[in-house]
Amino acid sequence: MKGDCSVREPMIISRTPVRVSFCGGGTDLPAYYKGSENGGLVTSMALAKHIHVTVNKRFDDSIRVGYSQTEIVDNFEDLEHELVREAMRLTGVTSGVEITTIADIPSRGTGLGSSSALTVGLLNALHTYAGHTPNAAQLAEEACQIEIDILAQPIGRQDQYAAAFGGANQIAFIPDDNVTVTPINLSALHLEENYFLVYTGITRKATDILAVQSAASDKKRDNLDTLRGQAVEVRVALESNKHDTVGILLDSSWQIKRSLVDGITVAELDDLYSSIIAMGATGGKLLGAGGGGFFLFQADASIRAKVAEVHKVIPLTLDNVGSTIIFDDGARQE
Repeated sequence: MKGDCSVREPMIISRTPVRVSFCGGGTDLPAYYKGSENGGLVTSMALAKHIHVTVNKRFDDSIRVGYSQTEIVDNFEDLEHELVREAMRLTGVTSGVEITTIADIPSRGTGLGSSSALTVGLLNALHTYAGHTPNAAQLAEEACQIEIDILAQPIGRQDQYAAAFGGANQIAFIPDDNVTVTPINLSALHLEENYFLVYTGITRKATDILAVQSAASDKKRDNLDTLRGQAVEVRVALESNKHDTVGILLDSSWQIKRSLVDGITVAELDDLYSSIIAMGATGGKLLGAGGGGFFLFQADASIRAKVAEVHKVIPLTLDNVGSTIIFDDGARQE
């Protein structure tokens, strides 16, 4: 019947976590792990802060993408949002859809891997819309393909795997580009009681810093080797609930990281770090490429409460699921 409102239009919603890296960041850059006999190694966890992607059918063949701005185009090739454009190309969903993205946190420049989480979430939602059921490894590999191989971004590979798999993991990056994800058993309660994030209020473009760091990988290989070793040490300390040891490792990692290249830290970030250490935190590190975003600190709940009186604080809450479809009405693309 004409105008029948009972006809369902397909709609999909994916939810994908961002990540927190404890130790080993920087060793997931190809410039390091491809030239290392043992490859790279990162110990990280998925944070229960998410990026949501919705995909639903439009009434015509045009494409509407809503994020910090709105794009409406007739041809997906004309999209300015390159992650959306390449995810559409890879999944084959290239017309007649509306895509929106919503983030629990600032979506860029936070050090939490939000761009890669977005890419994973886009792929999951678009594949599902097309009637496919990708697994976590496929989502991570395809996200790396888009970001690193197609768009030539000078980034590492840990963010995509953390977002796709969820949970806490030790992730190994083999010189031939294979990636091994090994889950580790962490107490969610102990994480929340002993760790928290502090927002610096500064955002930055990670690719600018990572491009310089990648180019300097050979000169800084000894430092990166140390960071790789700390990924092993921090796993042992986390699984043993030796949180003071984790704090000391975080501080050591930060002192190495801040010396790798210019731009990783500035006076304002150093002052913030020193002030929170003075409040009683054992140690911490700036997450991601550097230059801004979030600090991770180890301290008990009483110190976190003091810090929260002055700064924006987020407890370290584990996401055990990874990228998942939270809504699927069952209708499918024709």
